[in-house]
Amino acid sequence: MEVYIVRHGKTIWNAEGRLQGHADIELNEEGRLAAKELCQKLENTHFDIIFSSPLRRAYETAKLIRGLRNIPIVTDDRLKEICFGDMEGITCDEWFDEKSPYRFFFTNPELYPTPPNGESFEEVCNRTKNFLQNVIEPLEASANRIMIVAHGALNKGLMCHIQNNDICHYWGCGLQKNCECSIFQLENKKWETIKE
Repeated sequence: MEVYIVRHGKTIWNAEGRLQGHADIELNEEGRLAAKELCQKLENTHFDIIFSSPLRRAYETAKLIRGLRNIPIVTDDRLKEICFGDMEGITCDEWFDEKSPYRFFFTNPELYPTPPNGESFEEVCNRTKNFLQNVIEPLEASANRIMIVAHGALNKGLMCHIQNNDICHYWGCGLQKNCECSIFQLENKKWETIKE
């Protein structure tokens, strides 16, 4: 079974350089166009089902990638982006300032402190692992190809389980770009990276 993992299209806050997390921000026109372009690239690729974060930016991306095809889209709360708690909406300049305790987010995730009312990398890994083990892996016997449309940090949590990475190596090959697709193979209960 092939599993395509896609990051949502660009949003208003992406363009402004703001942290989104659980904030429900919509796509901008650039994000919609990129999702439509991905739809065209994948128009001859069959998907049995698409799973999506319920946040608008991911769900709209999933719908635009599906296009006019008859593919069910199922939302799951476990696919929401990492929660930044009280820090959601601040600019990336503030977040990564050399005096910010959150500056280790990308460079040393093991040193990243959980923001007030936010979520840790460990918590994201726990819910992504739960989703993969309880929803995706049981589909191996019945599905040929599925898609997951979610978020930058969340998708890397999925990949931590798939690639058996620890928190120190959370970001693997780096953050996916908006509407970028990574492809994995699940065969005989073993994961393999096809394209990241």
